[in-house]
Amino acid sequence: MAASERSNARGVDPVATHAALRRIARNAALPWLHGEIARRLIERLAPMRAAPRRIVEWWATAGGGDEVLRAAYPRAERVAVEPDAAWAARRRAAQRRPWWSFGAAGALVVEESASDAEIGRAQLVWANMALHLVVDPPALFARWQRLLDIDGIAVFSCLGPGTLRELRELYAAHGWPAPTPGFVDMHDLGDMLVDAGFADPVLDQETITLRWKSADALLQELRGLGGNTAPDRHAALRTPAWRQRLRDALAERADADGSIGLSVEVAYGHGFKPAPRLRADAPVSVSLDDMRAMVRRQRPSDRGGTLKSAALSKAFGFPT
Repeated sequence: MAASERSNARGVDPVATHAALRRIARNAALPWLHGEIARRLIERLAPMRAAPRRIVEWWATAGGGDEVLRAAYPRAERVAVEPDAAWAARRRAAQRRPWWSFGAAGALVVEESASDAEIGRAQLVWANMALHLVVDPPALFARWQRLLDIDGIAVFSCLGPGTLRELRELYAAHGWPAPTPGFVDMHDLGDMLVDAGFADPVLDQETITLRWKSADALLQELRGLGGNTAPDRHAALRTPAWRQRLRDALAERADADGSIGLSVEVAYGHGFKPAPRLRADAPVSVSLDDMRAMVRRQRPSDRGGTLKSAALSKAFGFPT
């Protein structure tokens, strides 16, 4: 299935997605929700005792994970992959330091269009609150798998199908087009990870209820989170009269204290890159980087195993 067909099946408009990213980029402050989810995501990664030497942060700036990643892995080299040139420029400007200043260098910044070789191999791929805006998640999972060393881990968070359930119900009751894109269920994300070659995928989710004091505050914050990227959203600009009807409909759903609540479902997931399975009845292609990693992982139990490892290392020209 082509990427455009997958996007239509999911209910994601690629053009609207780029517009949403540009809208977020124009804001001085990134969505606070992304920073909060980044803290929750790093807590899920902690029990795995990962010690990556190199981290690839996918859509790094919008993900809001800089602080937690620096604290968790202060010695790791980081590569910030940004969705386009505007985001890359913003990242480089934020990292720019006076020539007389001291401290750790910022992350290497590359655009998503860069080749795998330009991004380089890593032991951890981190993607916080990005996947729900990606047009073709299976293709992205396959790319992450290529970028990881053996035993490397991809970890991500994204919005799930329970997000803004109350708003979708309101729109449906009034006969309005969809207010949100189609979010992928976590079980489908798990299947995509397996199809991409990841082992031991683990996914879970939580539902967070956000509350606002007014309909205007609610609508302003939702727009700051990126806006509606559904292909079947309203095709033209809305009128002030329509906006007032929306305000009134939201106000009718307020609780006794006057606040308006909406649900946000967040899915968390991770998967490991396993060593290739070598089969005698079929040709297997293994990259040189993966072959090096396989040899380093080998723990021979006898002298014969040691000699085999040494011979293999010599044949491929790298140290044991």
